[in-house]
Amino acid sequence: MGIDIKKHHVRNKNRQAPKSEDVYLLLLVKLYRFLARRTDSSFNKVVLKRLFMSRVNRPPMSISRVARNMAGKDGKTAVVVGSVTDDVRFLEVPKLTIACLRITKTAKARVLKAGGEVITFDQLAVRAPTGANTVLLRGKKNTREAVKHFGMGPGKHAKPYVQSKGRKFEKARGRRASRGFKA
Repeated sequence: MGIDIKKHHVRNKNRQAPKSEDVYLLLLVKLYRFLARRTDSSFNKVVLKRLFMSRVNRPPMSISRVARNMAGKDGKTAVVVGSVTDDVRFLEVPKLTIACLRITKTAKARVLKAGGEVITFDQLAVRAPTGANTVLLRGKKNTREAVKHFGMGPGKHAKPYVQSKGRKFEKARGRRASRGFKA
């Protein structure tokens, strides 16, 4: 037997466990690891993978976006591996069943007032061990403020890190044609 040179010391860089030490999250991981192994449902594998993710990769989702994605899907459960937040611009909250890691106080109150319910992932595992009648959703990843600043350079139109937005702050050379050039 020779040595497998090509695959020698090749590390899988994907997360195998969450970085967090949150005991409740670790219990969920234990539960979904079992479900992913013992059921042939890809839903559990996806949920498990998302439980491992960092907070940046588990973006929040507003209640209005959840409702928009659940339109015409009566009797199904919206599953968000992340936070669900309230949206004050959204006036009529429909009856929803949401399973999420976290939900804000106001969002929860509005869902319950509309006759819906908010469940945890362990309750979801009892109801739908294979993810039947669920809609797996996730928030927009690139709406973070930090993303607006990425890719800075001439002609890139990335948001600069500026002290203030006044006349004296990064408004001269390179920003106006009257001050040398405009990029």
